[in-house]
Amino acid sequence: MLLYRTEGAAVTAAPHSFFHGFRLALPIVLGYLPIGLAFGVLARTSGLSVGEVAAMSILVYAGSSQFIGAGMMAAGAAPGAIVATTFLVNLRHLLMSAALAPSVSALPPRRQAVLAFWLTDETFVAASTELEGRPTSGAFLAGLFWTSHLGWVLATVGGAWLGGRLAWLSHWGLDFALPAMFIALLVMQLNERRHLAVALMAALLSVLGAVYLPANYNVLTATVLAAAAGAAWSGRTEGAS
Repeated sequence: MLLYRTEGAAVTAAPHSFFHGFRLALPIVLGYLPIGLAFGVLARTSGLSVGEVAAMSILVYAGSSQFIGAGMMAAGAAPGAIVATTFLVNLRHLLMSAALAPSVSALPPRRQAVLAFWLTDETFVAASTELEGRPTSGAFLAGLFWTSHLGWVLATVGGAWLGGRLAWLSHWGLDFALPAMFIALLVMQLNERRHLAVALMAALLSVLGAVYLPANYNVLTATVLAAAAGAAWSGRTEGAS
């Protein structure tokens, strides 16, 4: 275990081992099963083969982008449009990686860059909640990230295999599985009134932005503005205390 000292000489342990990350990833894997199965089924109905689904899950590894990409492929969108759209959707990873940066600042830059590939919404929530800004090792993150990725690949490939045999599943509204998972992740973080206010502000700004902003800029804009408001609120609260 990795030890560090806080004010008052209290000693706290931060998770350090690969196995600790592996155990932390198991609930994520369970959550990936229905989402991955849903994507696999929808991807097959969009015309992708099982091998193409596997390649996308290995090389892209981004649930929202994969759902969007499969839908745009089915609609006959140009490759450039698909790349640009998924890039905009994934701009939120800039904010997530910045929030996690203090915990990995001791790692070599090359290792940080490699590990960044496996950062997803779910692994970010798990890592940030577990670490709370404390330093950790690459082994812990590798256990968390690699286990989650393997679970995602197996779930999507399984869904693609089933999708070729159970195409009628695509009519069950499986495309809502991903938003439902994001809602569940958000609810888990709303443990203070301030968090709820920031979440409501982000939702309102995102809805308004969807009307007036192009593409998916509403998501990034709402996230930045709501996060800035939350940080300002936290600063005032700490200053008052």
